[in-house]
Amino acid sequence: MTSSRRRRSVHIGEFKHANPIPNACRINNLLMSGVILGRDPKTSEMPPDLESQCANMFAHMKAIVEAGGGSTDDIIKMTVWLKDRSNRGPVNVEWLKMFPDEHSRPARHALSMEMEGGALVQCDFTAVID
Repeated sequence: MTSSRRRRSVHIGEFKHANPIPNACRINNLLMSGVILGRDPKTSEMPPDLESQCANMFAHMKAIVEAGGGSTDDIIKMTVWLKDRSNRGPVNVEWLKMFPDEHSRPARHALSMEMEGGALVQCDFTAVID
């Protein structure tokens, strides 16, 4: 995070936006991400399969919430957009890895969306950090 201003931008090195926007923004204890894609963090290429994109997306989400001063336990809501909304299996695999306790999972909403650049999935999240 940068500076001591009320609103603080959060950046991670592995996943940068093409536009001049941060990965997330934090005000007080509220952290909200921008859109998170499943690009490979080393090559910036979009993997061709949904499973790899989901694994990368969840890894980016973890890195972003940690860069914002929190942990995945602080995530309260996640929105997922899928090219094919009926294909939630790979999302659920990563979801269960990150949130194994059925009594302590964030809310989640899945929507359909046409995407560019080979993207099959993307998400954003909201976290409340103590």
